[in-house]
Amino acid sequence: MALRDTHVTMAHGGGGKAMRDLIAEVFTSVFQPPGSEDQARLMSDALQEPGARLAFTTDSFVVTPLEFPGGDIGRIAVCGTVNDLAVGGARPLWLSAAFIIEEGCAVAILRRIVASMADEAAKAGVTIVTGDTKVVERGKGDGVFITTAGIGVIAPGCDIGAVRIRPGDVAIVNGVLGDHGATILAARGDLALSVDLVSDCAGLGHLMRAVLTAAPGITAARDCTRGGLASALNEMAEAAGLSVEIDEAALPLRPEVAGVCEILGLDPLYLANEGRLVLFCPPDQVAAAMAAMRALPEGAGAVAIGRAGQGHPGRVTLRTRFGGARIVGMLVGEQLPRIC
Repeated sequence: MALRDTHVTMAHGGGGKAMRDLIAEVFTSVFQPPGSEDQARLMSDALQEPGARLAFTTDSFVVTPLEFPGGDIGRIAVCGTVNDLAVGGARPLWLSAAFIIEEGCAVAILRRIVASMADEAAKAGVTIVTGDTKVVERGKGDGVFITTAGIGVIAPGCDIGAVRIRPGDVAIVNGVLGDHGATILAARGDLALSVDLVSDCAGLGHLMRAVLTAAPGITAARDCTRGGLASALNEMAEAAGLSVEIDEAALPLRPEVAGVCEILGLDPLYLANEGRLVLFCPPDQVAAAMAAMRALPEGAGAVAIGRAGQGHPGRVTLRTRFGGARIVGMLVGEQLPRIC
């Protein structure tokens, strides 16, 4: 092994032998990108189909702590990018990964993050094909920041998006909500919370492909990350020019998450998720969509939570357990910073 350092130094970002050793031993030996040029050269049979389209997304990840129950910043980076492609109907294929590393970061942590990324990429069926590494001075970063970009292919005939939602379409989520936000809050240790929670971090590419096969009439899907389910629904309702009503009694929440929210005065509808999506489906395909989701681990807890309507355009309302209703607006401010 050429890399003998236990912690990253400024030399590892200087473009010389130290940087080459870090990249070779920590990154490329694990990711094994095709080729060694300054760009990835990509080809897939999926691109040859007439009418196929490319989908492209980018995201940055600054979560703290870097490692937490159920995941780490590397796993989130892959899952988050894969999911942004998948909810648009794309089959994720390629990712890039750029690392900004703070001087003094332990090489052992980097190795664990990279191994986690490689494992999650293999599960999702994507290849990390290119990337970049920069080192900043001690105190100018916070361990590791990661920026990813992803490319996928949308098959001919697949056209989903919020503008396609129609009145009567049923809203479905693939599992319990708020686990990631509550887990990160507990993992930071600032509030001495003692809860047994694990982040819901998961790639949803396989789930979306299964659902689109079983229920090709799905009109839209969105992953519920920062801002939670409430923000995702508000964005979709606004784009569709429709109202959305959800049923409080139908919302899947763990008692531990509900308890954390009650103690801290948080609304679980706004807690971040990293393995949850909400999709809209015509009523006649709901059973097929639910069956496809429940057949996979990522969708075992799928449940219908509401539907689109022709009320106030862009408005999301919650039907309470007591028969009343309240407006669920966009998140104002930040419930919990550095969540992903």
